[in-house]
Formats: sequence, C-alpha cells, structure tokens
Amino acid sequence: MSISQFTITKKIAKHGNQAIIVVPKILEEQLKPGTLTQITIEIIK
Repeated sequence: MSISQFTITKKIAKHGNQAIIVVPKILEEQLKPGTLTQITIEIIK
C-alpha cells in the first residue's frame, strides 16, 4: 500500500444550499472515483 499525503488550505464554497470543498484540478489524477481517502478538517478562524 502506497500513501500520498497533501495539505490543502481552502475556503468552503457554496453550491445551492450545500457547503462544499472544491478539490484542486492538479489532484484529479490521484483522486479517481473509488479512491479511498481520509479527510481531516481543521477550522482556522
């Protein structure tokens, strides 16, 4: 098993009534549908 780790600082976007996190296009190859990921959210005030 190989693990790649990325740190991304993003503002939360809005899509209709939902808040979303948009993933940078540069990670598109790494994050194909079915890819298992672990996401930790740290709120920065």
